[in-house]
Amino acid sequence: MNTLALGPQWLDPDYLIATFGLIGVLVIVFAESGLLIGFFLPGDALLFTTGLLVTTNKLDQPLALVCGLIFLAACLGDQVGYLFGRKVGPSLFKRPDSRLFKQENVEKAHEFFEKYGPKSLILARFVPIVRTFTPIIAGVSRMNYRSFITFNLIGGALWGVGVTVLGASLGNIAFVHKNIEAILIAIVLVSVVPIAIEYLRARSKSKKEAAAAGTYGQALHQAADRPQGGGAEGRRGRHAKR
Repeated sequence: MNTLALGPQWLDPDYLIATFGLIGVLVIVFAESGLLIGFFLPGDALLFTTGLLVTTNKLDQPLALVCGLIFLAACLGDQVGYLFGRKVGPSLFKRPDSRLFKQENVEKAHEFFEKYGPKSLILARFVPIVRTFTPIIAGVSRMNYRSFITFNLIGGALWGVGVTVLGASLGNIAFVHKNIEAILIAIVLVSVVPIAIEYLRARSKSKKEAAAAGTYGQALHQAADRPQGGGAEGRRGRHAKR
């Protein structure tokens, strides 16, 4: 299978699996689930490709074993992210930007967590970048640990096992093999849609706030320019009425 690399070759799922095998898949799933350096990794496309390779016998491990290990890696990654967040706490929001770390990613994950609450741990699994930072934010917020574990396990199963099984289920369909490059591109694009929507919403909100602030400032300026009742013009107005 010759898939299209959506970026550098070392981010191409087919290349990663061919080079590092199942161990590489597990490491990437673990890193993308809760390590700050894992946000750029191709999780969705990688899981889909893994399932497809298992069902076509190009990855020589049983599907049940692969899914079980991926589930474990995803849950452990979130666990590490949560514990990191609890330890680091608010200082994470003060950390300066670097090549691999952007403060805006933390803020987006925090807004996502605040908006959806505990279920964000499930929803974030399907949103690149956000899925990496959400368990960390859950730790920073000191989310109830029992609730965290519950939603962590559900999210790990739906994302890690679900996407892998989807790839395996479609692996024997000829259309999928003939159009694997287009399918992987579609997976990446669908994964990016939530980010694009949130970006457009945030942009629209900032424009509305800026417009509102401008209107308010203009009103204050006009009010300051109006003559006061106790001034000369105010007195002339009162005399005119007499």
